[in-house]
Amino acid sequence: MNKTGWRTYQRPEDKSGGHGVGWSPIIPYKFSVPAPAEWNEVPVSIADLGGTEIDLRFASPKEGRLFVIVAPVLRFADDLGDNATIDRIGTPEKVISAFGPEVIGENVEGKVLSSQVAEHEGRTYYQFELEPPHVIITATAAGNRLYLFNVTGNGLQWKKHYKDLKRIADSFRVV
Repeated sequence: MNKTGWRTYQRPEDKSGGHGVGWSPIIPYKFSVPAPAEWNEVPVSIADLGGTEIDLRFASPKEGRLFVIVAPVLRFADDLGDNATIDRIGTPEKVISAFGPEVIGENVEGKVLSSQVAEHEGRTYYQFELEPPHVIITATAAGNRLYLFNVTGNGLQWKKHYKDLKRIADSFRVV
């Protein structure tokens, strides 16, 4: 926990995951959540929406939940090699149209409230806010995978804790 009352989770380099035979190790990622330990890791099941591509889930009974999807870039293009970038996968509009339905379970048309592009330490990130349902999706690519970091809350959680949920979404980085 740092001085601001937030703690950082970083995916352990040796953590296993059901992400396909022959794939390179998952490049670790990190994000921050409010402390004390109100946000906790939740077990992932291959029966979950998103199946084996969901790498991590966290939840807070008061504030909301988050999950990380790590998908092979080969699902979207076969000429990206082992060092894909989000902008080579596509424009923000193409990325949210292709992956948004995987996150929210339905077409995203008419649901994208905002879209931003940011660069952090040389890596490009796309961020989208959708409604309904209330969700912030932060997307980037690294190695041969696409990372989708999703932060969501029900109506009351969203209204009451939006600033924290946005800060969590903004903190996501592939390291």
